This record gives sequence, structure tokens and C-alpha cells, in this order.
Amino acid sequence: MTDGTDLILIADDDEDIVRFVEVNLRLEGFEVATAFDGEQALQAAYDSHPDLVLLDVMMPKVDGFEVCQRLRSDTRTKNISVIMLTAKSLSADKVVGLTAGADDYMIKPFDPIELVARVKSALRRAREMRAINPLTQLPGNVQIEDEVRRRVAGGGDFALMYIDIDNFKAYNDHYGFLRGDDAIKTLARCAAEAIKDSGGEDAFLGHIGGDDFVAVVEAETAEKAAEEVIAGWDRAAAQLYDPEDLERGYIEIEDRQKNVRQFPVATISIGIAANTGRRFTSHWEASEVASEMKQFAKQDQTSRFAVDRRRR
Repeated sequence: MTDGTDLILIADDDEDIVRFVEVNLRLEGFEVATAFDGEQALQAAYDSHPDLVLLDVMMPKVDGFEVCQRLRSDTRTKNISVIMLTAKSLSADKVVGLTAGADDYMIKPFDPIELVARVKSALRRAREMRAINPLTQLPGNVQIEDEVRRRVAGGGDFALMYIDIDNFKAYNDHYGFLRGDDAIKTLARCAAEAIKDSGGEDAFLGHIGGDDFVAVVEAETAEKAAEEVIAGWDRAAAQLYDPEDLERGYIEIEDRQKNVRQFPVATISIGIAANTGRRFTSHWEASEVASEMKQFAKQDQTSRFAVDRRRR
């Protein structure tokens, strides 16, 4: 069952099929809108912005292939999931549908159980894609929050790591957004390699946004993982700078008061909060402690991690 918030648009000129599909989807808790030709389908998509469109290929006025292409080319509707329905079973027709931008393809007559399963799968994939950070392709805030909440509720030992680049704004201002993005992707790569090697079997890495990352690892491996993230970053950071800046050892940035400030080659700071010395009552508490430790680590001028060793 769904939570009742997913809206499915059924577009088919066969009213019997529309009603049949509508009944099955409503039984599963979906909201449903209907259209009986291509023009109606496009207008309904623009007006109601459904989460998914079940789109018949052979429709009057505008066929399903063109409807799909128009949906994909319009910024209002390009991210809507589309499953195409057709009586044709030729592989060439499937290729045309997928090329037009469809996410999935079903041949009539179809089993309603399979249809519902395909709908749920497409919606799940869409939610996961929306939750992924587009720059690094790592899980974003929604999945991070879910993961930390799951670990807190599970009661097992874990450590939350909060990672970011020191003085990133200065680097971004000096070299521009594109190279700033390169720095963020470099940290993502270093963190991913370290977490995979040392974070434990159930390790998790997410990208909050900007230069901020969160990892969830086994408590006993957290410090080793942090050391490897730092080592990887310190090796890679030099490649992010122009040779003359690297040789000088710093970049110069003019602040709002027109004072020129010097910023050394970027380091990273990591805060670690483990639930071995204390039991967190919420994902917010774990995040706050890790963030506090990260700020403590930033007091050093080198890449460093700080661990919360308080017990209660």
C-alpha cells in the first residue's frame, strides 16, 4: 500500500482498460487521474503533475510515443515516470518507446498484480533518484536521515562521521564553481574509497550538499576510516591547485573589508560520534554531536578528525 500521496495518470482510449486499471490502483491506495487521448494526457500531466503516467501507445490525436517525448522535453514534466502500454509485442516498438523516454514497457493484456508491482518499482526508483545528490551521485538528505534514524532505532554499535573541506568558500571564490565542484567530487571519491575499505560491511556514505558529507560506519573502524579519508584527501588536494599557488602554499582572497587574506592548501575536518559511550535518542542528537566534533577538529590547521569520547 502507498501513503495515498502518489498520483497515477492513466492515458488510454479504451475506457474498459482505464476503469480496470483504475480500480486496481485505487485498491492499492494510489490516487488516479484519467485521460482518453494524447491531448488530454498532456494537459492532465501539465495540470496535475502526476508521479507516474501509464501511457497507451495507440491513442487518437497524439500517440503515446509523441506524448512521452513531449513530457520529457518539458521542464514541468520531464521527471515524471512513464510506463508505456501497448498491444504490440515487437521489440522494435519497445525500442521506440524506450527511446522516447519511457521508464518501462508492458504488453497487453497484462496481469494487474504485475502492473501494480511495476508501478511501485518505477515510483521507488524515481524517489531514489530524487534523493541522490546530482553532483556526486551519492545518497542525499532524505536517505541520510533515514539511514541514521535506522541505526539509532536498531540499537547496534555505529559511528557517525561528519566530513567537510576547510575554507572551501575561499577555494570556490578563487577558482570558480566548476573547480569547486571538482574539489567536492574529489572528497567524495576519497571518502567512498576509505569507507568501502575500512567502514565495515554495512557502511554508508551520503552527501548532504556543498562540501558536507556524512558516513555511517562500524564504531570500531571509525578512526581508521577517518585516517584513510584524510590520507586520500591530502594526497589528492595538491592536484586541485594551480602550480604557482601550490608552490607558494596558499591562495589570496580579498574579503568584504578589502583586506587580502591567505588560505593554505585545503584540508578536511571530520567529526565522529559513536554510540558506544552514549546511546543516542534520535538521529538529530547523533548528527549534532558529530557536527560539534567536526568544529573541534577545525581548530587545527591540518586535516584532522575529532572523536566524542564523553560517556553517559
